[in-house]
Parts: sequence; C-alpha cells; structure tokens
Amino acid sequence: MRRMGDEPRNTSIIGTAVDTTGQDEARRAEAEPRIPWWAGGALIGLVLTVATGLVQPIGVSTQYVVLDGAVLHWILPELAARSPYLSSSTPGWTLATYEFFFVLGIPLGAVVSASATRRFSTRLVPPLWSDRFGTSPRRRLWWSFLGGFLLLFGARFGGGCTSGHMISGISQLALSSFLFSATVFVGGILTARWLYPERRTRR
Repeated sequence: MRRMGDEPRNTSIIGTAVDTTGQDEARRAEAEPRIPWWAGGALIGLVLTVATGLVQPIGVSTQYVVLDGAVLHWILPELAARSPYLSSSTPGWTLATYEFFFVLGIPLGAVVSASATRRFSTRLVPPLWSDRFGTSPRRRLWWSFLGGFLLLFGARFGGGCTSGHMISGISQLALSSFLFSATVFVGGILTARWLYPERRTRR
C-alpha cells in the first residue's frame, strides 16, 4: 500500500532516459578516433611528400573523368576522341596509371583500416541519419548519390577536390586552393546546420 506523501515514479520516462544516455555513450565511443588528429595530419603530409617526390602531387576527382573517358573510348572511340576534355584528361585512353591506382587504394585502405580497428560494418543507415530522416536504406542511398554527384560536379567545376586543392594545392600556397578550402568549410557548416538543426539546440 502506498503511503501518504509518496509520489509514484514514472518508470517509462526513467527507462527512456537511461536508454537514450546509453545510446549516446555508445555513439560517442564509436565515433572516437583511433589515432589523434595530429598523427593523421602527419601521415597525410608524409603521403603527399612521397607522392610529390616520386611522381606528382595527389589528386582524386580527375580520375572519375579518366574512368569515363576510358570506358567511353572502349565503347564509342570516335565520340570520345571528339571531346577535347576527355582527350586531355585521359592520355592514351588507359587506366594503367599511378593516379588511378592511387584512387583504387583509397577504398581498399579504408576496408583494411576498418577491419584492423574492428569498426568494419555493412550498415547502410548510420544512427545520426536514422534519427533525423528515418531508417529507409533506399532514401539514404538516394541522398548519398545526389550528394556525391553534387560534390563531384563542384570538384570538377572548381578544378580540384579536397585532396587536389586542400592538401596538394595549399601545400603549394595556391590562392585558388585557399579560396576553395574556405568555401568548402563554410558550405559544409551551413549544410550540417540545415540537415541537423536539433543538434545545435541541444547544446
């Protein structure tokens, strides 16, 4: 029998709060980097130095154009040859180049790194996205494709990507790379605040 003055506990609210706290802690642990930021930056600098000394500064987005040119030349060689852009971007119409294999090594290195740190996952919808937009894999893949298309279009329109401009370009003190990098940061911050406004209000 409940004594006078005792207030009933809302166990559902307490249980929900505990569950939410546990999820937040698990997500923070998952997002915690395995190496400090300065070590990652030093490794990127080392890769850039070696690549520049042996071949040339690193770049990624151009290799998508190279792939398009090589495939189109294999299917419709006359049409590919009439494109000055593809002709200049794909010398010899071949994929057997240092740059293309460098790009192939990016997803391979990501798989090896994720496996070595026991973070490899086939999850299509990350928790941050599902909290805001739901758990539909189709919706997540569609918006990922659209974002990737806009990212690649902007990289080619701007003459480089985050590797070509922000790593290689800034290391050469190129003014265009500094402007590109500033625009990327501003655009990224505004987009993140637009997509996830509730994360700003929690603080």
